[in-house]
Amino acid sequence: MKLMRMRWHLLGMAFLALSLTTCTKDGRINVFSVQDDINLGQQVRAEIAADPQNYPILPESQYPEAYRYLRGLRDKVLRSNAVDYRGRFEYQVFIINDDNVLNAFATPGGYLYFYTGLIKYLETEDELAGVMGHEIAHSDRRHSTTNLTRVYGVSLMLDVVFGRNTGLLGNIAKQLAGTAAGLSFGRGAEREADEYSVIYLSQTEYQCNGAAGFFEKMLAAQGGGNSAPPRWLSTHPPSDERVRDINTKAQSISCSVSPSGINYQAFKNMLP
Repeated sequence: MKLMRMRWHLLGMAFLALSLTTCTKDGRINVFSVQDDINLGQQVRAEIAADPQNYPILPESQYPEAYRYLRGLRDKVLRSNAVDYRGRFEYQVFIINDDNVLNAFATPGGYLYFYTGLIKYLETEDELAGVMGHEIAHSDRRHSTTNLTRVYGVSLMLDVVFGRNTGLLGNIAKQLAGTAAGLSFGRGAEREADEYSVIYLSQTEYQCNGAAGFFEKMLAAQGGGNSAPPRWLSTHPPSDERVRDINTKAQSISCSVSPSGINYQAFKNMLP
């Protein structure tokens, strides 16, 4: 009888834990609330700001025009009605001064980081808008915390129920900021971010398949034997697949693939 009561007690705790979980917009289980995304993103932002050796962020006080430009581009993308949390996430932008890194990344809660190496590698504002849309999608589709749910699972749910490990989010923030590797995603999330980039840009002046430009350039460089793809691309869908899927999505929603013709070099000239 005592064993039976214990089983029912454990079952009740499990149901309580499940009742505290949330779901993403497409029904995926996520033990983090939207507010948790915001809190975790703020902590990751603080960890990154405290680590200038690995993340040499350009100070906005010295590069106000560059930040004004990047925020203007962000605002155009955020006008899309498909960005679910544009009213809740801050979507702050940061520029990391490292010309050797072809990367950008997004934290939970909408903090967006762009390396000068990637900005200078891209050739058009449409391409940067495509990358911007892709990173916004990672935050807005809550890819980080959905991924963390798979890692921590029931253990995290029970910790939430009983109030244990109150510093857990802080520890996760340190891990995410430590290498930014924790902010990389599986192939499904990358494909979804590419798809939503097209959707976001379809409501702007930019060519909606702008995200394909980076991968097309990578393919051209690899075909000529000039460079190897960045390490962070190793777990992503192959570049040729991503170009194909992005263009297929653009065709399916009949959005413009004509270049905007906006002067992108002016932005590059603002950077060190």
